[in-house]
Amino acid sequence: MNSMDPHDAQARGRVETRREGDARIVVMAGEFDMDNAAGLRTAMDPAAPGVTRFVLDVAEVTFIDSTALSIMLQANLTHPVVLAGPVPRRLARLLEITGAHQAFATAPDVAAAKAAPPPPRLP
Repeated sequence: MNSMDPHDAQARGRVETRREGDARIVVMAGEFDMDNAAGLRTAMDPAAPGVTRFVLDVAEVTFIDSTALSIMLQANLTHPVVLAGPVPRRLARLLEITGAHQAFATAPDVAAAKAAPPPPRLP
């Protein structure tokens, strides 16, 4: 039996979105795992009308698991995903050990991420 309140899971990870031109800015803060990935999945919907790129502000991410990484990679199949802000050490390590760092462009902030060229598509 899981004693975790599902509302606590949602509070651990916060997702905010806004649109700037053809980019959907997704601000992630806190922890993201299989218990609270629904908000990220909704924010990263590749079918979102008029969106041609996702900019993920990851500066305040404290933890991310394979569920959240999978959502990011799935969106990247159809739209460039650029990671903005200093990439936290734990996230950078996950990207490195999985090889996913090759799939994402990075930029120091959201403004630079909106203009960053997408990384080359992997074969």
